[in-house]
Amino acid sequence: MIQRPSGLGAQPTNEFIHEKEQWEAASAKGKGRKGPGSGAVDRTISDLPLKSLYGPEDVAHLDLADDLSYPGQYPYTRGIHPNMYRDRLWTMRQFAGFGNAKQTNERYHFLLAQGQHGLSVAFDMPTLMGYDSDAPQSRGEVGKCGVAIDSLADMESLFDGIDMGDITTSMTINGPACIALAQYVAAAEKKGIPRAKLGGTIQADILKEYIAQKEWIFPPRPHMRVIVDMMRFCRDEMPKWNSISVSGYHIREAGSTAAQELAFTLADGFAYVEAGMKAGMDVDSFAPRLSFFFNAHIDFFEEICKYRAARRIWARHLREKYGAKDPRSWQLRFHTQTAGCSATAQQPENNIVRVAYEALAAVLGGTQSLHTNSMDEVLALPTEKSVEIALRTQQVLAYETNVTNVVDPLGGSYYVEALTDELEKQAEEYFRQIEEYGGVIEAIEAGFFQREIADASYRYQRSLETKDRVIVGVNAFEKPEETQDIELLKITEEIERGQARGVQNIRSNRDAQAVGNALDRLKKACNDPSDNLMPHLIDAVNAYATEGEIVEAMVQVYGRYTERAAF
Repeated sequence: MIQRPSGLGAQPTNEFIHEKEQWEAASAKGKGRKGPGSGAVDRTISDLPLKSLYGPEDVAHLDLADDLSYPGQYPYTRGIHPNMYRDRLWTMRQFAGFGNAKQTNERYHFLLAQGQHGLSVAFDMPTLMGYDSDAPQSRGEVGKCGVAIDSLADMESLFDGIDMGDITTSMTINGPACIALAQYVAAAEKKGIPRAKLGGTIQADILKEYIAQKEWIFPPRPHMRVIVDMMRFCRDEMPKWNSISVSGYHIREAGSTAAQELAFTLADGFAYVEAGMKAGMDVDSFAPRLSFFFNAHIDFFEEICKYRAARRIWARHLREKYGAKDPRSWQLRFHTQTAGCSATAQQPENNIVRVAYEALAAVLGGTQSLHTNSMDEVLALPTEKSVEIALRTQQVLAYETNVTNVVDPLGGSYYVEALTDELEKQAEEYFRQIEEYGGVIEAIEAGFFQREIADASYRYQRSLETKDRVIVGVNAFEKPEETQDIELLKITEEIERGQARGVQNIRSNRDAQAVGNALDRLKKACNDPSDNLMPHLIDAVNAYATEGEIVEAMVQVYGRYTERAAF
């Protein structure tokens, strides 16, 4: 009988070494794959080099206890809960928002009726940039890429007929996140629901805006003060609320690699931890309410390994560098969304297949919450039918495939463990470079992140142009004569006109003096670092000050940010 090695990184026996030599000899005779995509077989989509086979020697350095352990145990490589989906499935969340609050409210009721677990608010561009719907800067954009929310009245309409204390809500907004949070709190309290009962997440990750998405208002340094005030307020008043969703999703959508998404996202998370601690907060008092938001791209195994590496890195840094003692602080909890940048306008039905694989990667990687993109999102806001297909994709995955029956089923795979380790090493190298700049904000001001992402994006685009990488229906297997016959959701100009009339009516029918007084108190608080901004924001919202008015009041103190060009 041949004696075989035992254990993940066990030393191979002589017989096993001989078998490997036989395989190497046979493999050397291979001629290599020809045709579309053949130039990328030895690299991940993020350009990490790959071997054709992985074995014990690739994981020999890993320590089972320190690097892997068990699910629910430090360093959480294998998941943050002992039984993962055997105890509870991930939250199924569909990103939804278009037109006005009434239209989006109807979509929310539809999604909840289809079995969705939580709501996720997409805001339109004027709202994301802090402009009211009747502002000149908003023309042509109202309700187009999300829902228009100008005042508390819109937030009340958005959640009409929905028990805000019984659901969790995720809000993807950053520059004016403090205002959206104030509106959400005020709307709930008008329903008699106390803020302490509210569960959900506000993205509020302003650092990634400067790095990738570019939806900012104030300069980085004063905006970090706003973020710290939100963290403190949520710690004291909203214990079930995640005060920041540190977002790698938009970093990846901007063209980064998986390693860059991993490193830049966690670096932002560490920057928020450092800001909170510098403000005098104990790390264990706020770190458990920090959550993360990652992209699920199309390179199946690379994405799984990215999530596993993220958990391990976060746990090690929080415990060893920042001195967190509460295991909840070490646990990286994250939401995942399938990659919008992987979707194609050509042959859009193929996006259903892409989304299914990306969702599977997120689940095998241990996500706590998942959004699956609709097949038509590259063309327009999704229709109800395409949203239903996207949600059903998650439900088939959860209830039919049996992938939830075993915790971390890929754990121990030579390839998975080696790639997880490589992604961790690349992230640590990026942390070193960021530290050389003096920190995240200094690296932003120097254009470091922007240059790294631009270079990665260029390399990826070149691989498509040379057809080293294949996008089905785009640079291979095309249908040149294809016509588009998918039903699309269209937002009419009447929506914009109606929303503009609505915000003007709000201004005409409120107590103008109460609004002015509230905005004056807010400006005074902006000038006083010891005065938390959130109570003043809630007061202004309750007086029906509009988002644009609140933003302008804060701009008078903080100014507006202009990015330095990076080449």
